[in-house]
Amino acid sequence: MQPNRREFGLLAASALLTLPALADSYPSKPVTILVPQAPGGTNDVVGRILAQKLTELANSSFIVENRAGANGNIGTDYAARAPKDGYTLLLTVSSTQAINPALYKKVAFDPIKDFEPVAPVGVVPNVLVVNPSVQAKTLEEFLKLARTTKPELQYASAGNGSLNHLLGAMLSNKSGVPLQHVPYRGVAPALTDVMGGQVPAAFASLPSCIQFIKDGKLRALGVSSSKRSPALPDVPAINEVVPGYVGELWVGLFAGRGVPKAVTARLAELVSAAVASPDLRERFRTAGVEPLTGGPARLEQMLQEDIARWAPIVKASGAVVD
Repeated sequence: MQPNRREFGLLAASALLTLPALADSYPSKPVTILVPQAPGGTNDVVGRILAQKLTELANSSFIVENRAGANGNIGTDYAARAPKDGYTLLLTVSSTQAINPALYKKVAFDPIKDFEPVAPVGVVPNVLVVNPSVQAKTLEEFLKLARTTKPELQYASAGNGSLNHLLGAMLSNKSGVPLQHVPYRGVAPALTDVMGGQVPAAFASLPSCIQFIKDGKLRALGVSSSKRSPALPDVPAINEVVPGYVGELWVGLFAGRGVPKAVTARLAELVSAAVASPDLRERFRTAGVEPLTGGPARLEQMLQEDIARWAPIVKASGAVVD
């Protein structure tokens, strides 16, 4: 028997009354923050700092779980298929959500339809770094060296079609200097080989390489943000030498599409409070991450803008992954 209009009204009212209670009780068990990249990269660094603060604020555990592979596609697809209860979240980077749909011939997730934006968390530049033995102490010297190196000067990245791959392609395009891309499976092995001298240079996110720079194991030549990073004030922005060169990576928290609105609203409140806290902001900036505030609408706008921005750059680079 179908419920009548009065019964429908009672059901709707009951559902509305349960929303505040749902928000108040969330989280009632540990929450998994799924990071679809390997340990040691930007997303992992940000995720662990954020998880610690959310655990303090919510009085309930937030745990980072890494599911790396295929430039973030494997973990992202897993998060898209997780139960829609708010206990499996996706902390991801703009390159996975905005670049991969243009890079891969087929992806199993839809960045818009499968995910509910919760909040932006931070933004980071990439850094052009070289082995200290490389005869280039400035970006100008690096470009001059690359013009005369035969075969082409190599640079490492976290993988074919990754943001740091495309940043190298953009530098080559805008400066007119040829560079040879060497893809790795993640930023950690790429940096290991640069420090070991197997590859002279790399683009890497600032959080993944800042300690190596401070320890003198890598030399930073330029950051990809529109202005210098407070974490490396003596390192120029690349666009100071190559006009128009800008490429930043944002980190954002998503829930699966279908998670109750009361839960995503509660998560947005928790993330906002976490990012506003002085201790987290200090830890972010020490790691080279600029904190970002804003709710679901801002994160959704950032995602839409980056999808539109990177699709033509991927096409121009010729990078395609089956």
